[in-house]
Amino acid sequence: MKFSRKARSLFLAYVLSVLILNFGATPVLADGDPLTVVNNLSTFIFSLIRAIGMILLGFGVVQVGLSLKSHDPSQRANGFLTLAGGIIITFAKEILNLIVGG
Repeated sequence: MKFSRKARSLFLAYVLSVLILNFGATPVLADGDPLTVVNNLSTFIFSLIRAIGMILLGFGVVQVGLSLKSHDPSQRANGFLTLAGGIIITFAKEILNLIVGG
């Protein structure tokens, strides 16, 4: 099968980039206890979840405040649900620790 000059040069660039990425990679060896790495990752992920929960908590407070001002019961219900969800998400790690008992 004959390739055009442009297709051949694109294929050559692709092959070279794959070779550079494969042979230019440096092996990274883990240092220390693997359990500490997993614990650090868990702490990082739960801190991200906590940040999302705090954002939802703030949004729920704003929604409840706006619903009280406008006397809208459906918006008030949504605000309280968002507030409750934000509290649960914010304290997810503590809730899981209570369930597991650890």
